[in-house]
Amino acid sequence: MARVYTPKPVSKRDYYVILEVSRTAAGSEIKQSYRALAMKYHPDRNPDDPAAEDAFKEASEAYAVLSDPDRRTQYDRFGHAAFDSGGAGFEAGDFGAVSDILEGLFGEVFSGGRRKRRAGRDLSYDLEISFVQAALGIEKNIDVSRPAPCAPCSGSGAEPGTPIHKCNVCQGRAQVKYQRGLFAATRPCHACRGTGKKIPTPCNACKGTGTKMRSESMSVKIPAGVQDGAVRTVRGAGEASPGGNGDLHINIKVRDHSLFQREGADILVSIPISFPQAVLGASIDVPTLDGQVVMKVPPGTQSGKIFRLRGKGIPVYGGYGKGDQLVTVVVEVPQEVSRRQRKLITELAQEIGDETHPQQASFLRKLRGLFDA
Repeated sequence: MARVYTPKPVSKRDYYVILEVSRTAAGSEIKQSYRALAMKYHPDRNPDDPAAEDAFKEASEAYAVLSDPDRRTQYDRFGHAAFDSGGAGFEAGDFGAVSDILEGLFGEVFSGGRRKRRAGRDLSYDLEISFVQAALGIEKNIDVSRPAPCAPCSGSGAEPGTPIHKCNVCQGRAQVKYQRGLFAATRPCHACRGTGKKIPTPCNACKGTGTKMRSESMSVKIPAGVQDGAVRTVRGAGEASPGGNGDLHINIKVRDHSLFQREGADILVSIPISFPQAVLGASIDVPTLDGQVVMKVPPGTQSGKIFRLRGKGIPVYGGYGKGDQLVTVVVEVPQEVSRRQRKLITELAQEIGDETHPQQASFLRKLRGLFDA
């Protein structure tokens, strides 16, 4: 009886491996990695190369899943099984986010021949804030320069009162169609630079661009707990365009603090104490985000001891509750002593003896045992 050969299904590669990012990568990192891969493997750059075409499709499918928070959550839980038949909702042709990136990279619209008006460009703004402002949150006024429609020509690019002609190459459509292998797409018309029009007499104010740089003041809310390197996006605050405004990406830079350090939602601080305070115990003043508090140091506290002040840390970013403040006490030893002080310290050492230093005694026992062995 003849044996029936059943081919094994080809297993898909891990989407994170395909995009060369870690499983904890932020959305911006995933997007940046996909852009690089799309540029590398796009069919236009690799004509007649099936391997590059396959890599391009593979990267596009991975990005279509990982760029969507809901799909990414499903993928992290169930892997590729989340999108198998009967799984949760991924269709192979659903590449809306991918199309947006490809349009930005190559000036193409992968939308089945439908015309899509180009949105304004995204803008970037670097904002430096203090450690305390980042921890507690703040509302800042910033001045952003961005292109806006030219007032004299109302954004047309033509000198007022002069005619505007339709581009004879794209017939005013602003785009020309082309096909490369399996990919049918459109790109901005090279003759009119994607405007769909010819302007015999450009506007003197904007030189035919239709836009002028304009400074605008806006208020930006920085939430509590934001970290250094975070990016806050203000939707629609980028370049204005008939196809929709771009976004404004605010890059957060947090200045170092003279006393505090940050570890997640916790604040770390080191407080020096004297030898008598460590031996006898004391109440010391400790700075926190909420102001100065009094912390008790029990008698016999060792240098390097860490005390936890509950709820005195940083609000959890995008969540609930606050972190703690971890206070490390450092016993400060005098670097210079007078003759009388030296005498008193010597008498104290003789009076105390070795019995009050259990850690030192234990160390010496271990040390002797090491050489005796």
